[in-house]
Amino acid sequence: MEKGLLERFEGLIRRHGYTNRSEAIRDLIRQELVKYEWTEQKNISVVGAISIVYNHHKRDLLNKITAVQHKFYDIIISSQHIHLDHDNCFEVILIRGNPGKAHLLADTLRATKGIKHVSINMSSTGRDID
Repeated sequence: MEKGLLERFEGLIRRHGYTNRSEAIRDLIRQELVKYEWTEQKNISVVGAISIVYNHHKRDLLNKITAVQHKFYDIIISSQHIHLDHDNCFEVILIRGNPGKAHLLADTLRATKGIKHVSINMSSTGRDID
């Protein structure tokens, strides 16, 4: 491994509080396995959270968001709505199910006029990551 790359990795290890390289490498491998589940696996169940930010004053936007969520009821576990200020809201939608359908939900929300930002946090049920 190149010296510069190793030095940067050692700095990362220290900043994250790992006691050794093996722990850091283990977590990097698990992170890649989760990405693999979300991108390559078709018949697997994943968990995650979709976060959205929007202006709740936008006409009919709340109805559109609710309609989208009803279309994906089979993968939505729960949602949490938070008021950020007078205009903006933050919503977290917890999901479990097919990764392709989870991405479709995020993309559908992202394409909804009036939603300012959408992000997806991908995780794993842990079954295939030991």
